[in-house]
Amino acid sequence: MQHQVVIIGGGPSGTLLALLLAQAKIDVLVLERKTKEYVLSRIRAGVLEWNTVDMLTKSGVGSRMNTLGYVHEGTFLSSANRQFRIDFKKTVNKQVMVYGQTEVTFDLYEALRKYDVKILHEVDDVSLDNLNKEFSRVSYKDRSGISKTVKTQFIIGCDGFHGISRKYIPSKILKTYEKIYPFGWLGVLSETPPVSDELIYANHERGFALASMRNKNLSRYYIQVPNSDKIDKWSDQSFWDELKFRLPTETSDKIIIGPSIEKSIAPLRSFVSEPMSWGNLFLAGDSSHIVPPTGAKGLNLAVSDVHYLSKSLISFFVENDKNFLEKYSETALSRVWKGIRFSWWMTTVMHNFPGQNDFERKIQLAELEYLSNSIGAQKSFAENYVGLPY
Repeated sequence: MQHQVVIIGGGPSGTLLALLLAQAKIDVLVLERKTKEYVLSRIRAGVLEWNTVDMLTKSGVGSRMNTLGYVHEGTFLSSANRQFRIDFKKTVNKQVMVYGQTEVTFDLYEALRKYDVKILHEVDDVSLDNLNKEFSRVSYKDRSGISKTVKTQFIIGCDGFHGISRKYIPSKILKTYEKIYPFGWLGVLSETPPVSDELIYANHERGFALASMRNKNLSRYYIQVPNSDKIDKWSDQSFWDELKFRLPTETSDKIIIGPSIEKSIAPLRSFVSEPMSWGNLFLAGDSSHIVPPTGAKGLNLAVSDVHYLSKSLISFFVENDKNFLEKYSETALSRVWKGIRFSWWMTTVMHNFPGQNDFERKIQLAELEYLSNSIGAQKSFAENYVGLPY
């Protein structure tokens, strides 16, 4: 087989890139390790920067999003049982969209059917070869166990943190930067009305909490827990009790609780690998960088990678211009590091770190007090939260 581009990973970044390339009449193949049902059921991010909203809309997959999604023009932060609102519209004249990654992925799969893009699921033993030659090879076993090889000009790794793509960049070239946080997020999805029309980020001496949503009858809540905690330690009732304790009283008094329909613990880390390209291999999304979910940047950084990479590949195939491809890693990483910084800052300010002393606690409270009263600080927060320009 031969394709101009082979994308490894059938999640939102891989399928969005495939769609943009297919619309430019570039021949693309997508390989995915998991089943289609698994990919379409993964519970992930729900806050979309307006850059992401614009990209999805312009690529023709914004209809359901613009109908079912929720535009948020601000967010709430709380500490010491007091909450305040940061108005995105007032400070930077922008907003965000609450629309689950599961829904984004569904929309992209539906759109790809119109362009007859092949997405092969349940592939195994993927390997890459000839990455520094004119044409590279991708070998794999299909769902029947039959070995296949694809000849291609470019290979795009959208296969996540644990994928194989990043490992093909030589160790003497690849640099990685990582911070592991000493806690995770216990998340619960419940078929209950959200407690707030906008997200609430809560700093509490017992740990962080977040009140989020998916739609008017589907709520998503999180609390900070030690990395050592197991799901079976947390009954639904114990989760609700702890969540209520950490949220400000004016909010916790209004929470409607119900049985969880999904419950999981996600570890938190910041991770970046450089460069994001080597030879004919290019990385996008979680294969190259991970952020803690505090700043709602994970999916959005993946989409910004796709923006730069699609522009680069289309420029190469349509105009025979390699300039954007050669600058892709540098350009994408500039925005990635800004997202990493904001997510790290927000995680540091909002969470209770093990061994945190009274001085560090006072600094957190002072930071939030300053943010609550400074228009300049709120503008900086809003600018980063809604998404820096491409």
